[in-house]
Order: sequence, then C-alpha cells, then structure tokens
Amino acid sequence: MCLAVPGKIVSIEGDDPVFRSARVSFGGVIKQVNLAYVPDAGIGDWVLVHVGFALNTIDEEEANQVFEYLRQIGDLGEMENEEAK
Repeated sequence: MCLAVPGKIVSIEGDDPVFRSARVSFGGVIKQVNLAYVPDAGIGDWVLVHVGFALNTIDEEEANQVFEYLRQIGDLGEMENEEAK
C-alpha cells in the first residue's frame, strides 16, 4: 500500500521546474520535497507527498481529513495491540 502524507510548504528553492524543491513541514518536521509534479504550488500551500515528491496540492480541510484518518489508523493499531495481550 502506498501512503501520501500532507505537508505545508514553508519555502521554495530553484526556478527549473524539474529541480524545483521546497521545505515542507509535516507537523513541525521539515523535509526537502521535489515539486516537479506540482509546478503551481506556492509557499503556504498544502501538498500530498510520497517518497520525496509532492504529487498534488490539496486544501487545508482535506489535509486535516487525512490527518484524522491517520489518527484513526493509529488508534486501531493500538486497539489491536491491546487485544493481542
């Protein structure tokens, strides 16, 4: 299964569309991300990131929904661990 995680662009570097990159915040953890697939993305935009590439832009509401799904998955994993004891 592939998982793309939302992050918020905090800065952008480069002008070449292929090598343009951004510093993206994932809940305070900053990672360098390639923006080749989202040439119109700008500072403050939310992007879905998979293996170091921003795949598309999303709005903040959708980003929050993804975070909620991830929290639910985490909660489910904790419940499964409790049941195994």
